[in-house]
Amino acid sequence: MQYVRPLHDLGILRQDRPTSFEATIYDPVLILILHGRKETVLGGQSFPMTAGQCLLVSHDLPVVARVTKTPYLALIFQIDLATLRELYEKMAEALPPNEESRSLTVNRCGDEVVDALQRCLSLVGTPMDEAVLGPLVSREIHYRLATAPFAGMLRDLIRHDSHASSIARAIAGLRRDFRAPLQIPVLARSVGMSASSFYKHFKTITASSPLQYRKSLQLLEARRLLRTGAFSVTGAAFDVGYESPAQFSRDYARKFGASPKHDLPSG
Repeated sequence: MQYVRPLHDLGILRQDRPTSFEATIYDPVLILILHGRKETVLGGQSFPMTAGQCLLVSHDLPVVARVTKTPYLALIFQIDLATLRELYEKMAEALPPNEESRSLTVNRCGDEVVDALQRCLSLVGTPMDEAVLGPLVSREIHYRLATAPFAGMLRDLIRHDSHASSIARAIAGLRRDFRAPLQIPVLARSVGMSASSFYKHFKTITASSPLQYRKSLQLLEARRLLRTGAFSVTGAAFDVGYESPAQFSRDYARKFGASPKHDLPSG
């Protein structure tokens, strides 16, 4: 895999061989497939993608993904929620109705979005253009996404009083404190929701329960720690908040398809 990030919010990913499923967390992002095919799975539902299609993610989501046809080439645009909220304040009344409110969607990418991404990419290598025009083009891309028919969940998210916004704040708290024991009533109150409503909307948006989400965060961090070679299996388990190394090993194998020892550096 080759990944370069020529601009602050724009990256290019190339993969020359098909891959097996890999678990990860997608941040709010737009991925435009230029060549090849990819499959992303969220909560058991498969989202295949091919050239010309884009994947839009509104929340931090635990997914598994694989490249199915190569050479695979994609543009990856990082979505800034603060920019979206600023735009929302100026155009809320003119936004289209939310025909589709899903946290992960695959669609044919509109010409306006593709054109803006191309202009963003064309700035690479010209520092003055990057500094002056880069923020303007980035803002335009956010605007195009905010007004896209398939971006209903993004529009929900940038409304401060929405369930989508509350769940996003809860996810941010989980990502900061995933090592600590999870108390769902406390987390729900922190974002102004009842425990039952919180659980329902959390699962709708992330396709996992809060406990499953926390476990994904723990296991992904443990895998990162193991691959550095600085932690033993037991050390990684305790570091991410597990109390039982045996339970950690079972959960790890279930998540990644191999024991945690498999991710220790050889030699």
